[in-house]
Amino acid sequence: MENSQFGLLTKRRFLPLFITQALGAFDDNVLRNAIAILITFHLAVKQDLNAPLLVTVAAALFIAPFFLFSALAGQLADKYDKGSLVRAIKLGELGFAIVAGASLFTENAAFMLSVLFLSGTLATFFGPIKYGILPQHLNERELVGGNAMVETGTFLAILLGLLFGGLVVMTNHGIAIVAATMVVTAIAGYLVALAIPKAPPPAPDLKIDWNLLSATQAVLAYAFRDRVILQAMLCISWFWAIGAVFLAQFPSFTRLVLGADEAVSNLLIAAFTVGIAIGSLLCNRLLRGAISARLAPLAGLALTLCALDLVWASSGLPPAGPQTRLMGFMDFLSTIQHWRVMADLTGMAIAGGLFVVPLYALMQSESPPELRSRIIAAANIMNALFMAAATGLAAALIGAGISIHGVFLVFGLINLMFTVSVLSIAGWRGRATAGR
Repeated sequence: MENSQFGLLTKRRFLPLFITQALGAFDDNVLRNAIAILITFHLAVKQDLNAPLLVTVAAALFIAPFFLFSALAGQLADKYDKGSLVRAIKLGELGFAIVAGASLFTENAAFMLSVLFLSGTLATFFGPIKYGILPQHLNERELVGGNAMVETGTFLAILLGLLFGGLVVMTNHGIAIVAATMVVTAIAGYLVALAIPKAPPPAPDLKIDWNLLSATQAVLAYAFRDRVILQAMLCISWFWAIGAVFLAQFPSFTRLVLGADEAVSNLLIAAFTVGIAIGSLLCNRLLRGAISARLAPLAGLALTLCALDLVWASSGLPPAGPQTRLMGFMDFLSTIQHWRVMADLTGMAIAGGLFVVPLYALMQSESPPELRSRIIAAANIMNALFMAAATGLAAALIGAGISIHGVFLVFGLINLMFTVSVLSIAGWRGRATAGR
């Protein structure tokens, strides 16, 4: 057993999975941002395309497989050895990376968008394996630390992927560099996955339901049987929803509210992502390895307070008009008010990490081993549903004339509802898991 979460990085039962999932997250986000940049700044001009519409469609196509295939993915992860499934998926990702790289050269928006659907499909099948394998390879007191490391690796990989894809793709030979990077990363992911230990299937006699609708209903029914699992799942889904809304609004918030350029937008995204990583890593130290949701109410309250102060701090800034000269990176950092904005965003993210990581560990520990991957699949379905609903609500608020401040305020206040709801499981301690 490892008291330090970083000690897990020396163990074969954790390190290969950690690296494999981080490389996959990096590749996904390199592709997503490269396609968004190509459509927005190249194809939209050259082919007279509606860039905002296509970027929205791109996001929808990436998330659609989580609704469609999560139930099937959960069944497969419960029926077959998870280590073998990871290697099969990573081999598929290698072929996919070649096709995805080729799509960037075609200047065909439809081809690029279809590739994003395939990317989301691969991510859908990997999700239940990633979270389902941790309780098999980790002891009970390692589970919070293991989840914290996985979340940290995922969010940092997302950040690096977004920055790399966005900054490189429009440079000289940028498309070739992005395509080659994706293929090399996919090869590395497959090779590392070869070292993942076996994870025997908990339900080898499970009969796969290939009907996507009835399978989805079944996995959701499993999750709804247990109050603790359901409560943890709903709060996890809310975390992904509020994160998706804030991240999506950062470019507009930067331009219209802060009067700053895209470099500052990237800075805010980086601060938010690193904050989630910091909060995730703090969980294990604060909980001392215990599986408990006792941090969640305080973390949720801190998230709301930071969101409200963000609205207050940024409301006092002069409005940015169409002709306003946008601030660069250094100009932005030269104002103390902007540091307060950064502190609020980082504080929100740290609170988010503290909020979600213990809930993942609690959901895993409380799930019966033979149903665990299907329950995680149900959580992925709920995550996608919450993100879609939250994004739709944000769009409706903006369409109704509500400012970005107003959107942040609404979601900060809704967060209080989930903060209160998590009190019902705050004192619950997860039962022992069959780790090694």
